[in-house]
Amino acid sequence: MVLTDAELLDRARQGDADGLIRAYADDVYRTAYRVLGDADLAADATQDAFVNAIGGLGRFRGDSSLRTWLLRIAVNAARSIGRRRGRRRGVALEAAATTPSRGGRIDERTVMRAEVDRAQRALAKLPEKQRLCVSLRTQEELSYAEIGEIVGCSEAGARVNYHYGIQRLREVLGDDDGM
Repeated sequence: MVLTDAELLDRARQGDADGLIRAYADDVYRTAYRVLGDADLAADATQDAFVNAIGGLGRFRGDSSLRTWLLRIAVNAARSIGRRRGRRRGVALEAAATTPSRGGRIDERTVMRAEVDRAQRALAKLPEKQRLCVSLRTQEELSYAEIGEIVGCSEAGARVNYHYGIQRLREVLGDDDGM
């Protein structure tokens, strides 16, 4: 049985947050990973995000979707961990990180992996807001309004960051020496 956000929220407010966590754990983790570029730190940020979200359920007003609210908390938790750890952030391209089926030829998989690595390196070099805007738009298929709320800017700011991020990626990927 799939619960609606309202049902998940009601249950979580009554002390049963398991459904909420199960429903959004992957989204929260992917977002934290995009900020931190480290699986272990992203797992820590995911845990922190849910602790913060569950503690703040009373403050959720419903002005945004539950998912958008949780992803904003995830970005904040990841940034906090990043500051504490003082590490440089990297980025994963979740969709591209999956390898082709075992039936694919080895040389095709090798070329694909090389292209994925190249794209990851290029994306990792973008400023954080551009990187998040590009990732959240292309991989999570969020609206610019949702992205703006998550990264802490206006809808127009999200559009601009996405545009400049894509433009920079095209420059870099068109020229290996660009970054």
